[in-house]
Amino acid sequence: MNQAERIPLQDFRIRPMRLEDVPAIMQVEILAYEFPWSAGIFSDCLRSGYQGWLLQSGGQLGGYAMLAYGVDEAHLLNICIAPDWQGRGLGRHLMRHILASTRQQGVASVLLEVRPSNPHALSLYQSLGFVEIGRRPRYYPAREGREEAIVMRRGGMPG
Repeated sequence: MNQAERIPLQDFRIRPMRLEDVPAIMQVEILAYEFPWSAGIFSDCLRSGYQGWLLQSGGQLGGYAMLAYGVDEAHLLNICIAPDWQGRGLGRHLMRHILASTRQQGVASVLLEVRPSNPHALSLYQSLGFVEIGRRPRYYPAREGREEAIVMRRGGMPG
């Protein structure tokens, strides 16, 4: 049993991301993704006023998300749950927080991209009311070239 399996969901807290969190975020990012973001991307996003969230229990980083805001929409740029903590509902927990936060800020819609090769994320987004609105060819780096992205939107932000 890994450490995450012993921590109840209610013990996870979500707080705003800060620049000093980037080194810990990078440890998870590198474990979770074959083509991770760089520390510079996270730092630049935070310096540019994007909104980042951390999911933690005690001092352990379980996940994070980064959002950019426009006039009446938000764009989920990155969301990640640490590999050892996946499959426990933490992604749903973080997404619900993000959706509640965007609703409180009066955002009309939330956009995101997801790899077609990531059925767990696709299923999560669909279960939260996201619908496919298009495709971006050659969007993601992949082992053999590039992978398209499914563009999804959730609008209306019902309570």
